[in-house]
Amino acid sequence: MTTASSPNVASVCQPPATSTMKALVFHGPNDITVEGVPIPRPSFGEAVIRVTLTTICGTDLHILKGEYPVRPGLVLGHEPVGIVHELGPGVTGYQVGERVLVGAITPCGQCQSCLSGHWSQCGGPIGGWKIGNTLNGAQAEYLLVPHAQANLAKISDELSDEQVVLLADIASTGFSASETANLRLGDTVAIFAQGPIGLCATLGAKLKGASFIIAIESDPKRSQMARRMGADVVLNHQEVDVVKEIRKLTAELGVDVAIEALGTQQTFENALSSLKPAGTLSSLGVYSGKLSIPLQPFLAGIGDQRIVSTLCPGGKERMHRLMELVRNNRVDLRALLTHAFPLEDIVKAYKFFEQRSDGVVKVAIRP
Repeated sequence: MTTASSPNVASVCQPPATSTMKALVFHGPNDITVEGVPIPRPSFGEAVIRVTLTTICGTDLHILKGEYPVRPGLVLGHEPVGIVHELGPGVTGYQVGERVLVGAITPCGQCQSCLSGHWSQCGGPIGGWKIGNTLNGAQAEYLLVPHAQANLAKISDELSDEQVVLLADIASTGFSASETANLRLGDTVAIFAQGPIGLCATLGAKLKGASFIIAIESDPKRSQMARRMGADVVLNHQEVDVVKEIRKLTAELGVDVAIEALGTQQTFENALSSLKPAGTLSSLGVYSGKLSIPLQPFLAGIGDQRIVSTLCPGGKERMHRLMELVRNNRVDLRALLTHAFPLEDIVKAYKFFEQRSDGVVKVAIRP
């Protein structure tokens, strides 16, 4: 995918010609349309950005299928890069026209969860995920950013939109799998599924110092990408018994950390079965329906194993840290942006992404 140059700030800060914008609106399961909606206006502590690049996430597909409930009329999307269009009262240190990255998780920074360091759970369970969940999202021409002081991360001029857009969610989420699992230098790791999140989890394990990384994936292009992200071995679950193969590769011990990045019962069980005693299963998948823990791979509950879960870390400090990894050439995720569509064609892009057409990994949307 070609990389666009940074927008000309002087030419993009003019007021919009109308009071409406194009946005992707969810009406119910498998019912989304691009339509005109009012451009948001910021209240105290809020900001409005003009979206210059966003994406479609696997979680958006869960919403579209009705597997994760949201209200009808919601604008979807939660991976935004844009330009400050309007600042509400109380927001300081920013100017109209500045380029910003906004995390998928927008914590307030003041509630009990935030002050305890649990930013993603701001205000209550899964409460930090507002954009495209409880508030209108980023698959639109403009986006209202709540708690802007805590969530607008300025982008250095040397970084392009394409270099940073995936930091908003999938990179922050994927990297967090190893962080939450307390992965140690020299650990062995297995990552189940190499979709966008899984690929970032593979890179995250490499960044954290894993000594041996096993990726599980059947798609040839995603398998190739997994090796590029740092996998030492890629196992095709359609051709081999992955649990047996992981045991062979680890001298029958199992891995120190297993990362589940798909959200199915089978991958969860396989991840658990691949663990050594005292190992950690780090779960990133979004599950629908019932999830069960089988007793045998869980060692009857007395194997000193841990199961941990993570909602994407957010907030501007997290985004700044991730941008520093990009700026210092430690992370380059542009290869994951395999296809791009204009906002007008986003319904087509959803079908393209869902069907994994043409080896798609991640779809960029340009309002």
